[in-house]
Amino acid sequence: MLLKYFVLIILIFFYSLSSNGNSNIIEELKKNNKLIFIRHALAPGNGDPDNFDIFDCSTQRNLNSVGREQSIELGNFFDTNNISIDLVLSSEWCRCKETANLAFKKFETFNALNSFYDPKFYKNKEPQLEKLINFINNLENEGNIVFVTHYVVIAAIFGQAVTSGEILIADRNLNVVGRIKDY
Repeated sequence: MLLKYFVLIILIFFYSLSSNGNSNIIEELKKNNKLIFIRHALAPGNGDPDNFDIFDCSTQRNLNSVGREQSIELGNFFDTNNISIDLVLSSEWCRCKETANLAFKKFETFNALNSFYDPKFYKNKEPQLEKLINFINNLENEGNIVFVTHYVVIAAIFGQAVTSGEILIADRNLNVVGRIKDY
């Protein structure tokens, strides 16, 4: 019996830490002027098939039903918390576009957010990162900007691993101010 109470107390403690952490991040997001990097929602597998074609979603690794639901919940998180979004940019990969569409409805593609995981795209890494950093450095808009992209892009910029659907929030100097895994 004592063990049950102990476990309950531990669960409440960790839940309150998580809730408080998200509430602080939500307040930061409401101040605007944040860069919101989101790894696409769950798309099981790794990389893309050999016959990958950027213009044909049937040749790509795509969201499954869990990933689609995760994308909808992601959008609900921003709506429920009244977090304004001024612009949503997405990689040209279908799993990113579907995440952006289900979460935010309106988005534009931006090739600097494309994956360079596969060896055939790795040559694009440096030019893409340079283009993305230049874009960020030249932002005049002070609203929140969402970037729906891939693990490799986020890891290259921030040196941090992210899970499917995870949100990483940064200021305009690319300093990480928070992360949200559960929304």
